[in-house]
Amino acid sequence: MRALAEDALSRAAGARLLSGNRVRLLKDGRENYPAWLNAIGAARRHIHFESYIIHEDSTGREFADALVARAREGVRVRVVYDWMGGFGTSRRFWNNLRAAGIEVRCYNPPRMDSPLGWLSRDHRKSLVVDGQIGFIAGLCVGNAWIGDRARKIEPWRDTGVEIQGKAVAEIERAFADIWARAGPPIPESEAVIEPVAAGDTSVRVVATVPLTAGMSRLDELVASLAQTRLWLTDAYYAGMTSYVQSLRAAAKDGVDVRLLVPNGTDIPLLRPLSRAGYRPLLESGVRIFEWNGTMVHAKTAVADGHWARVGSSNLNIASWFGNCELDLVVEDEEFSREMEQMYLQDLTNATEIIVDSKMRVRAPGQPAHSSPVLTSGGGSGGRAAAGALRIGSAVGAAFANRRAFEPVEARLLGVTGSLLIGLVILLVFFPALLIYPGIVVLAWMGVALLYRAFKLYIKGKHARAGKTSPPIKEATGTRIGKPEAK
Repeated sequence: MRALAEDALSRAAGARLLSGNRVRLLKDGRENYPAWLNAIGAARRHIHFESYIIHEDSTGREFADALVARAREGVRVRVVYDWMGGFGTSRRFWNNLRAAGIEVRCYNPPRMDSPLGWLSRDHRKSLVVDGQIGFIAGLCVGNAWIGDRARKIEPWRDTGVEIQGKAVAEIERAFADIWARAGPPIPESEAVIEPVAAGDTSVRVVATVPLTAGMSRLDELVASLAQTRLWLTDAYYAGMTSYVQSLRAAAKDGVDVRLLVPNGTDIPLLRPLSRAGYRPLLESGVRIFEWNGTMVHAKTAVADGHWARVGSSNLNIASWFGNCELDLVVEDEEFSREMEQMYLQDLTNATEIIVDSKMRVRAPGQPAHSSPVLTSGGGSGGRAAAGALRIGSAVGAAFANRRAFEPVEARLLGVTGSLLIGLVILLVFFPALLIYPGIVVLAWMGVALLYRAFKLYIKGKHARAGKTSPPIKEATGTRIGKPEAK
């Protein structure tokens, strides 16, 4: 059965099991950032750094200075950041890196030839140095993960891993794929270095891209295979119906299923929206806990004391289907026990959510989120997406009449209905508010299709003439064609 389970996990994730690794668990910014900076400082050949967000604050500048120092010593440094994630970081910040000899690429900025291409995001957080040591984490780069003792602001709670061994090559390949999606590929002369074995831990490097759903399949499969316990931490939980049913089925079958989510948020409306999705889980026996600190941003899972996951993927449709994500799946009892101990420690700073005698979902005592959120760690977009998914789920359920609702959802439906009626009234008196934006969108889509058709025509013309032509790229920069051999 273990062999069958391993085959099923490999097929679901699209990632093979790799032996010969050493994995170190890193908690919060106080353990992750020093390890990252030490590895950067020791670089001799190249540094590949990928982060959804690099804030232009003291932490971001510390990393920038470290990267610049290595680039000036002749180390090849490549950095990828996400356009939406880097929205608050100035162009001057990136230009300073480029001026120091660092190659910087932005993933998927808006393009005229792809009206909806911006929906895909590079949500990964990884670092590889010299092809010998790699890091995968939930942390971006910014002061939120450091905290501010003077202002009594706690650091965000997050988790990462350090990897040495054969799996590092897979992290390199994942980076190379994103690099090629954002521009010309890494030269063949810089082929991925295959590291030697560094330990006896078996892992999978799960690198997902939009519409592949590898992590979604894996998460559901793990929920189905868990026998005794499945403990989850997620920053922006908004589980799809199929995943919710997987958790409910596991809990009803006696599996100890727990979910740790944030209590604090910089978008107050999303707190009741998140709790609106708790009831089906709680009624089936899933235990839900809300973190009492500033923010829990980790994306982790540990099952049956043998299987564990750490990385960038949240339990929502954006991570499962829309983003580029990167996670490390570890199959090792010692590492899993360490993960379980860390999880139990986290629960000492969390409050369990219950369904009370009046059938209300609540946290006993309603503990206050005493520490203010540290400006922004860049999670607002994730919380907004989770909230939008929750609203869409509630409205869809109301139209289909497929489940019972609780009071918080009744208020949500009332507000949504009122907004829709208000929009209708506005459009009755000012129909141009609908017509002109619609014209602009349709025109944009038409121009985008004509431009794409023109590029394909030119490519075909070159091919017929026996010439090579550069690969055509989708909105994300995906290479969908290769030059023909002469």
